[in-house]
Amino acid sequence: MRKGAILSWLTIAIIFSVGVVLADSQKVTRLIVHLPADAQLFINGHRTQQTGSIREFVTPPLAEGKTYSYVLRAIWTGNGKLVSVEREVGFRAGEVVQVHFGQEQLVAGDLAVRQRQFLFTYAARVTGLKPGQLARIWLPVAVSNADQEVEIAKRDLPPNARVETHTEPKFGNRILYVEARANDQGEIPLSITYRVKRWEVRGDARSREDSEALTRLFLGPDSRVPVGGKALRLIEGKPLPSDQLALAKLLYDTVNQHMVYSKKGVGWGQGDAEWACDNGYGNCTDFHSLFMALARAQGIPVRFEIGFPLPEQRGQGEVPGYHCWAWFKPHGRGWIPVDISEANKVKNTRPEMVEYYFGNLTEDRVTFSVGRDIDLVPKQAGPPLNFFIYPYVEVAGRALDPSQIHRQFTYHDLP
Repeated sequence: MRKGAILSWLTIAIIFSVGVVLADSQKVTRLIVHLPADAQLFINGHRTQQTGSIREFVTPPLAEGKTYSYVLRAIWTGNGKLVSVEREVGFRAGEVVQVHFGQEQLVAGDLAVRQRQFLFTYAARVTGLKPGQLARIWLPVAVSNADQEVEIAKRDLPPNARVETHTEPKFGNRILYVEARANDQGEIPLSITYRVKRWEVRGDARSREDSEALTRLFLGPDSRVPVGGKALRLIEGKPLPSDQLALAKLLYDTVNQHMVYSKKGVGWGQGDAEWACDNGYGNCTDFHSLFMALARAQGIPVRFEIGFPLPEQRGQGEVPGYHCWAWFKPHGRGWIPVDISEANKVKNTRPEMVEYYFGNLTEDRVTFSVGRDIDLVPKQAGPPLNFFIYPYVEVAGRALDPSQIHRQFTYHDLP
C-alpha cells in the first residue's frame, strides 16, 4: 500500500470541474482518466458522474511536499465479460496524472486478465563426485508474490542431508541450502515440484512497493551493468522526454531497435550491458541489462527478475532454460514490467506484442529470484553470483564446474 495520504470521500466530493479558475498560489493536481466510454468509475468506493472515454478531475488545493492517493476502480463489459480493474493512484500537488483503464491492455481484443495453473518441476543432478564426497548446494526457491501463488507440492532430496531454507538480505530471495554426500554413483539428485498459479500482469503493479533503500539499490550499478556507460551512445542527440514513463518507452524502443535476439558465438547470456551495446545481440539478460544501464542513468529505478518461461500452448513438456524480464518505476507510479527480448522475437510476426510487452507480462512464466550480484546464505566461498537461477554447487571450497550439474525443468498444465 502506498505510504501517502488517501484523500477521503468528503474531499473527493468537492473535486472541482475542469473549468474552475484557481488562484496562482493554489497547488492542485489534475487527474485525467482514460477508460472505455461506458465504464463506471469509482473513487474510494464512490461512483462518479462523468461519462465518456476521457474524464478529467481537479483536486482541491493540496499541501506541497506530501504524497496523496486515490483508489480508482473502473467497471465495464468487454467481449461479453464483466471487467473490474482497480488502481491506487499516487500524486503530489501540482502534478498532471494520467490513468489508463482498458486501452493500454488491449491485445487481440481480450480485456480479461488471464491466468495459468501448472506444476513446475525443478530438478538437478550433481555428477562426477567421489562416492561419499560432500557438496554444498544452493537452489533458488519460487515463492508467492503479487503475480503468482506458489506452494511446494513435492520435494525429493538426498537422505541424511543437511537441509535449510534461508532468505538473503539484499533482495529477499529465498534459498534452499543442502549439504549432502554423493551416492555410490558419485551423484547427488535433487528435485522440487511446485504448484503455481500465475496471473498476467497489466500496467502498474502498485502492490510491488519496495523500501526506499531497495529502490535506491535499483538505481545503482551492478558488476556487469554500469549506470550509463557505453549505452549512452545509443541515445546521443535524441530529445529525451521529461516524463519518466515516456522516457522509459523511448529507452525500451531504443534497446529493441539496437538488439537482435540471438545466441550465436560466445559472450552472450552474461547480462553485460557494455558487451550488449558493442555487439547488438544476445539473450534476455543482455537486452534487459542494456535497458537497466540506460534507465538508471536517467534516474529511473530498474529491478531485474528471473525465472522460467512456459510455451504459450497449454500442455506439458520440458523447459530448456531460464527467462528474465525487468521492472521500472517512473516517478509517481508503481513498478511497470518490460519484456524486451520477447518483444524482439515477435516484432515481425506479431507486432502488436511489441507494444504489449511495454507494461505487460504474459502469464506464461514463473519467477524464482530478483537482482544481481547475489551473496548466498550461507555465504558461498566464491564471488557473488551474477544472477541466481540455476543450482550453485561448491566442493572443497571451490565452485563445481557447471558441466557437472545436470538440470531438467518441466511443466504440466492443470485444468
